[in-house]
Amino acid sequence: MKIYLKNNDFYYEMEKLSMVFFPAEKFEEIHEIPEKLEPPYIYVSEYYDENTQDCSVGVAVCIDGFHKVGYREVFEESEAELCAADVLYELLTEITGITQPWGILTGVRPMKLFRKIKNEHGEAQAIERFKNIYKVSEEKAALAAMTERTETKILKNTTDRSFSLYIGIPFCPTRCSYCSFVSTPTGKTRKLIAPYTELLCRELEETAKIAKRLGLHLESVYMGGGTPTTLTAEQIESVLSTVNRCFDTSAIREFTVEAGRPDTINDEKLYAMKSCGVDRISINPQTLNDEVLKNIGRNHTAEEFFSAFEAARRCGFDHINTDLIAGLPGDTLESFHSTLDRIIELDPESITIHTLAMKRASQLTQSGKQLDNNEAITAAAMVAYSCKALYKAGYRPYYLYRQS
Repeated sequence: MKIYLKNNDFYYEMEKLSMVFFPAEKFEEIHEIPEKLEPPYIYVSEYYDENTQDCSVGVAVCIDGFHKVGYREVFEESEAELCAADVLYELLTEITGITQPWGILTGVRPMKLFRKIKNEHGEAQAIERFKNIYKVSEEKAALAAMTERTETKILKNTTDRSFSLYIGIPFCPTRCSYCSFVSTPTGKTRKLIAPYTELLCRELEETAKIAKRLGLHLESVYMGGGTPTTLTAEQIESVLSTVNRCFDTSAIREFTVEAGRPDTINDEKLYAMKSCGVDRISINPQTLNDEVLKNIGRNHTAEEFFSAFEAARRCGFDHINTDLIAGLPGDTLESFHSTLDRIIELDPESITIHTLAMKRASQLTQSGKQLDNNEAITAAAMVAYSCKALYKAGYRPYYLYRQS
């Protein structure tokens, strides 16, 4: 779909907002306006009179036989892009019949915007602006306020000289159909794991030198991927012991390894992580529906997840996170309810709820899969149930990000 821009450079925001309504669509930025516009298209124009300093934006949308036009007067030229996004959002909502819970916000970290407004005007004003200016729903605005309060408590213990270390392991047993991360199945790349691990340790040594030279203090470590537990126990220990040897970990607040795939976990690997100071692991079933697990390309069962969770407890881990995904292909609302309820019964210290994001590089998208409105409604109901069930069970949100 073409996005025509006249007298403005709002493409990034217009594209991101349009992608919220049409996630599988490819957009094209065009500044040379032809005499005749061929649908489907989005047309965004800004008018500014230097003499009177009057400013306004106009948006036209022509999609699937619908043609809608919106106009907005702008009181400050710096707000022109926001006004254009507001008009576009109203038109796309009218055309599609879909109301987005996060309104016109498209950024990955809405908490940063909420915190900025709160620091300047107070929490009540931040909530009102989220709802009235950014079109955020009542529920999401309340969630933002609750999450920001907890985030702020965590951030108060962080200094300008603190840093977090991310260690990437780009290998997995299989590639999940929804995944777009830089990762390859071990069946094709197993011979690369050993040399990668060796070079990774060397890079950690050099990174530690840079951090020391800059006077930075290590605050947290996250070893993710991919699936770090595709490495052997010896390779895991080699990487983690390099961290302990090269960095000052005396003031570390959290040391996490993403043991994401239950079929890659055993006691030997768990003890290797524990002996190196890892105090938090993430075991991620995504769903406890075996048929859905098979559909998305994960070669493990729900029972294997329970066995891995029990093993982690037996090996002394007292902070375990579990990831779940709402909206997986073939999953139902009832099945998701069952999954979450069974996870809550395990009493993990953290539970992360994601919604399925149709990334362009994923096998799902490449195969032509598209989500319809009914699937989106079901995923939203799953998320709503999660908020209610987790809050009732005593969990509180401390971090939130949005898929772009």
